[in-house]
This record gives sequence, structure tokens and C-alpha cells, in this order.
Amino acid sequence: MSGFQDHFSDRADGYAKYRPGYPDSLFEWLAGLVPSRGCAWDCATGSGQAVPGLAHRFSLVIATDASPDQLRHAPRLPNVDYRIARAEECGLEDGSVDLVTVAQALHWLDHPRFFAEVGRVTKPGGVLAAWMYNMLETDPPIDQALRRFYSGTVGPYWPGDRRYVDTEYRTIPIPFPAIAAPAFAMEAEWSLAHLIGYLRTWSAVARCRQATGVDPVVDFSGELAALWGSTGRVRLVRWPLSLRVARVRPPETGFGSRA
Repeated sequence: MSGFQDHFSDRADGYAKYRPGYPDSLFEWLAGLVPSRGCAWDCATGSGQAVPGLAHRFSLVIATDASPDQLRHAPRLPNVDYRIARAEECGLEDGSVDLVTVAQALHWLDHPRFFAEVGRVTKPGGVLAAWMYNMLETDPPIDQALRRFYSGTVGPYWPGDRRYVDTEYRTIPIPFPAIAAPAFAMEAEWSLAHLIGYLRTWSAVARCRQATGVDPVVDFSGELAALWGSTGRVRLVRWPLSLRVARVRPPETGFGSRA
């Protein structure tokens, strides 16, 4: 984890188009954990999937990513400041941030350096929230096929740090007092075409294609089509979220009951 791992810039447009958004209830809960809603830092924002939910609740959102290509596809909102910066060297001022979020990206970061940066930039009472999702759920036969594709067909091509996703971030030591989180999940209504586009955003799919010269999604899409039903059918797709939330700095007197 010593250098910036850029697995997505070459398909930033697809990431922005096909990756799911996060539930509004997640951001409402997170905003209720902090003493003030002045500034949120969305670290490793990618194409900004978490940004709208934060921007509706904080006066300022600073969204950083090391990939300019990803940031070019992020949503433009008046109270959002996009900056090209690595998570471990964000350039934010000391004690300036109420909430730090890392959506589907903590596994790529240099954890000791990132946590030191989080400790530096947070205000008293500041909170760190990192979350991830793994396999989607829709219909059992489709789910089984997706798991075979994930672990078998492209399994050897996942970057090593993907193991943190497979353990739902439980193996990442976070050096701040934990806050218990309720259950959240993402849901979307997807066509087969959208699911196939989503699969092409996987880092393992891109690495497999680069290593073999063959797009593994092409053959797999035929299997999916047989399971999916009619081409125009839309299905409910669901991803349970796994959260790690922590109080980075003790709150000032008078705010201690929300966590």
C-alpha cells in the first residue's frame, strides 16, 4: 500500500455511470454523529458517489482523489470543492473537518499514514466513517453465477488489497474508538445491460482482460442473459453495506450523547 493504486482512471466514465449510489439514511445518520455540520472530507471520492448525500447536510464538502480522470466525472454542486490529492497527504488544515468519509476505498489506502492524516484534520468530536460493499444480491441463481465469476473467472486477478473487502474491513485496525453502526443497504432497479456495465468497472475484470487479451464479461454475459429473463426486464439489486465508524477526537463538553 505504499503507492497510489490507480485501478479505475482508465474507465472513470463507466465507474460514474454504473456504480450505485448510497442510501440517504446513511448520510442522515452520519451527520447526526458530529457536533457541527461545517465541513466533510470525502476521501478517495472517485467519481463522487458519496458527494450528494454529504453536500445536502454539510456547508462545505471537500472531495479529494488522486485521479484527475475520476474527478472529471464527479457531480458539480455549489458547496463541493474537488481537489486532486492523495488520502495520506490531503492538504487540509489542522482541525478543520467534522466528518471524514471513505466510500469503497479504504482497502486501497496506506492505513497508518491515512489514519494519522485523519487525526490531524478532524475537529473535536470529529468522526471517521469508512464503508464498503461486496457482492450484490438479486435472485439466487444470478447471485450464484456472480459469485462463481467473482471468485473463479476473475478471482486470480483481484489486487491483493481486495482481501480487506472480502473480510468486510474487519481486519483493518482503526486506531480510534469505535461507534456501533446500524444496518444500511444500497438498492437499485437495474437492467441486464446496467449489470454488465457494472461488471466492467471491476478492477479484476480489467486486469484479466489486460493479462489474457480476452474480455471475461463477453462469455459471462450470455450466461447472465439466460438467467435474467427478457432483455428489457428490470430487477431489484441490493448491496448490504459494511461500516467502520469511529470517534477520532473526543467531543467538547456538552456533546457526548449521540454516539
